[in-house]
Amino acid sequence: MRVGLYGRVSTVGKGQDTDVQLRELRAFAKQRGWDVTSEYVDQGVSGSKDSRPELNRLMLDAKQRKIDAVLVWKLDRFGRSLKHLVNALAELEAVGVAFVSLRDAFDLTTPAGRLMFGVVAAMAEFERDLIKERVKAGIANAKAKGRKMGRKPLSLDHARLASMRSEGQTIRDIAQTLGCSHSLVHKTLQVSA
Repeated sequence: MRVGLYGRVSTVGKGQDTDVQLRELRAFAKQRGWDVTSEYVDQGVSGSKDSRPELNRLMLDAKQRKIDAVLVWKLDRFGRSLKHLVNALAELEAVGVAFVSLRDAFDLTTPAGRLMFGVVAAMAEFERDLIKERVKAGIANAKAKGRKMGRKPLSLDHARLASMRSEGQTIRDIAQTLGCSHSLVHKTLQVSA
């Protein structure tokens, strides 16, 4: 069986890497006598994103039947949205590509595996929702304590803008020079005029 390994970490440079995932996946594939034809690794990409460069490549290879199975270390490495997981796995099933999650110990070619998938996928989405709630609560708490959120507003010197404009620079050129949006340059010139 030709198998594609998929690994993902959300952050790079903070102690996370895909080496552990891929090492265990390679050993599992070797133990089963499967031929690892490709490895797909997304680094620094959230599992909540449906479109990821290496995941997209894996799905394309599956549709072109370059692989017979997808092997992931853990379901949450493949995705955290229940909708995305269900859709991606349905696409794989439609083209006859098996899906195996090593740590979650299920194989979606069996009825028990499909049942287990529903439970684990719901738990992954639940965990993600809990994280979102904690982040929102943290932001609300910071705001309640008077902490300003977001970027500091930019203010531009009208005299400098007018001088640059009189030298023949376009609004777009000025924006590039100052590192701001051309709409901010335009608004500043209009308001201060």
